[in-house]
Amino acid sequence: MQLININNFIKEYITHREQSLFAGDLLEYNAELSEKIYNKSVLVIGGAGTIGSSFVHAILKFRPAKLYIVDTNENGLTELTRDLRSTENQYIPVDYKTYPMDFATDIFRKMVRNEGPFQIVANFAAHKHVRSEKDKYSIEAMLGNNVFNAKQLLDFLSENPPEHFFCVSTDKAANPVNVMGASKKLMEETIMAYSTSMKITTARFANVAFSNGSLLDGYIYRLMKQQPLACPGDVKRFFVSPEESGQICLLACILGNSGEIYFPKLHDDQMVYFKDITINFLEQSGKTVIQANTEEEAKAYFADNEDSHNYPVYFFTSDTSGEKLYEEFYDAQDIVDLELYQGMGVIKNAKVVTLAKIETIIEKLKMLMQQSEYDKSDIVLAMKEILPDFQHIETGKSLDGKM
Repeated sequence: MQLININNFIKEYITHREQSLFAGDLLEYNAELSEKIYNKSVLVIGGAGTIGSSFVHAILKFRPAKLYIVDTNENGLTELTRDLRSTENQYIPVDYKTYPMDFATDIFRKMVRNEGPFQIVANFAAHKHVRSEKDKYSIEAMLGNNVFNAKQLLDFLSENPPEHFFCVSTDKAANPVNVMGASKKLMEETIMAYSTSMKITTARFANVAFSNGSLLDGYIYRLMKQQPLACPGDVKRFFVSPEESGQICLLACILGNSGEIYFPKLHDDQMVYFKDITINFLEQSGKTVIQANTEEEAKAYFADNEDSHNYPVYFFTSDTSGEKLYEEFYDAQDIVDLELYQGMGVIKNAKVVTLAKIETIIEKLKMLMQQSEYDKSDIVLAMKEILPDFQHIETGKSLDGKM
């Protein structure tokens, strides 16, 4: 396999941006960012993932005095630390610690009480895949992580509120068609219920190119194992680079006013088909695409052919539940400021409901899930009652049924 520079590939074939979308804003607000981050204590939850680790890289440029990172992925935390320690001239505070733990546990709360207070708290612990809604069990886990645990975290942080609290969202929260997007929309409403008592911001953004667990990230593993690729031929998406994902979260976290939702200023001509990315990726890896008509044909290719120069790909038409063929960051009811920042837009009127209403909603969902007889459709119906703009697309098929 011919190894390629993923960062360069992203710039040339996916984002088509030589410099970050947020380079101008980082330069313009450099002094303010430095003032609000330098010598501060930072807690990053879910920091081992692509966006969380990119946030870590972004915030370290402003030299906080203390950085603690929590994630259930112990291997991811190890790799993040190796990455930081292996980077030339990388600033790492003396008080730097990583903890492989769940943020919804007593040991997490004990750690924060004993090692805090933390002035900047950013939460990236989330279920992010549409494939994570295949049945009632996966949806219950998703709502638990994205909504219930987010509220529990804010209840705990209310004891000693940080100066900045950020929680990552998704573009799929705008007019959601899948439970993942709906869970993030409900997460937004949940955290905004606390926005009058502490400074809270969030960000919706596009697909992160080659993020952990993504389709594109999987291509690297498929090539290493000489396995075929499968790709939706009809889906195109907005993309940001991993670096950009951390930068927009940093900017929103530090510069934003409480209750604001941030998103990247991307345009329709910046959407890219997965099919085009796939072809370019294989070509840059020294391969020639061989289109297969079925998954079976693609998987059988290497058994019948010794020519490693050609590579089988099965391009399929998207037909799984919750698949949205277009992306949007806000809807017609949102008041949006597109002038304040060079690379970001801001939703100024995020919905704020009372904490009592959020508690009623969560209690209703928990009661439903405690019933002995319920299924996915019952949860979807309950979510539709909570979120009137939720229009679930159900096909009876899951991404876990595909290569």
